[in-house]
Amino acid sequence: MNTHPQLLQVQELKTYFYTFEGIAKAVDDVSFYLKKGETLGLVGESGCGKSVTAQSIMRLIPEPPGKIVHGRIDFDGVNLPDLTMKQMRDIRGKRISMIFQEPMTSLNPVFTIGNQISEMFVLHEKHSKREGWQRAVEMLSKVQIPAPEKRVHEYPHQLSGGMRQRAMIAMALSCNPEILIADEPSTALDVTIQAQILDLMMQLKEDFNAAIMLITHDLGVVAEIAQRVVVMYAGKVVEEAQTVAIFEDPKHPYTQGLLKSIPKLGQRSRHGRERLKEIAGIVPSLYELPPGCSFYPRCLQRMELCQEHVPELVDIGGNHWVSCWLHSGR
Repeated sequence: MNTHPQLLQVQELKTYFYTFEGIAKAVDDVSFYLKKGETLGLVGESGCGKSVTAQSIMRLIPEPPGKIVHGRIDFDGVNLPDLTMKQMRDIRGKRISMIFQEPMTSLNPVFTIGNQISEMFVLHEKHSKREGWQRAVEMLSKVQIPAPEKRVHEYPHQLSGGMRQRAMIAMALSCNPEILIADEPSTALDVTIQAQILDLMMQLKEDFNAAIMLITHDLGVVAEIAQRVVVMYAGKVVEEAQTVAIFEDPKHPYTQGLLKSIPKLGQRSRHGRERLKEIAGIVPSLYELPPGCSFYPRCLQRMELCQEHVPELVDIGGNHWVSCWLHSGR
């Protein structure tokens, strides 16, 4: 999709879950790239495959029932699915790190924050325990946690939600990773803390020169910090472009619907209140995807062709990719 060298390239990735209900095609033929130092937004409603894509990159898919059945995840010339779990552990945390949506489920409740951060330095940087502890204090200071010398001795439950998220970021950035995957990093936080966390991530990105893959359903956040956007729906990429192009001239009806659902200040109807526009219906079950375009049942611009055939992801110019028969032609 791009002639510039890429740090990460996902090619035709398929990750399925084999269950008693059937086969759930959580990620179905997904391709995109991430360049060094850039911020990529991966957006879509819940259930569209964003988190499973990230877990596939990190090789965190539980097997069984999940399995990467096809595709490549090229990182610095290496196909990650080909690596052994030991080789993957050397990359995970050191070169590719992940911030999870809810830190309370990711931080170990029986170890102090200092233990968990210092372990990163001991395992990946081969520091002594004393050196690792000192670096843990430094990292807590970098993520602007007050009194870091005290906080390293505390357990996750003793910290507020914002503090826990900062501790997760400190852990994720401890080894200067080349890629930081942030899965809804501010969803569980109140608005003021959200802004602080996002500002912190951007500052640390500059300090560490890391590329960021931001997974979110909050298009306002994407508009503020991402250079490019990949829009996913029902396990597939439906649109990809520069952030400005996505917001100024969205091509896919699903992307258009997402943008219309964003609240806008100052808009009022003659009755004094403007109702938000919503996309009718819900994301289809991954066990029972409709034939043709998965967005067909909810699309206001659907054609008979859409119900019969899946449109390919094509470049419509300016490195703007869309999977829609309105633009693909036939």
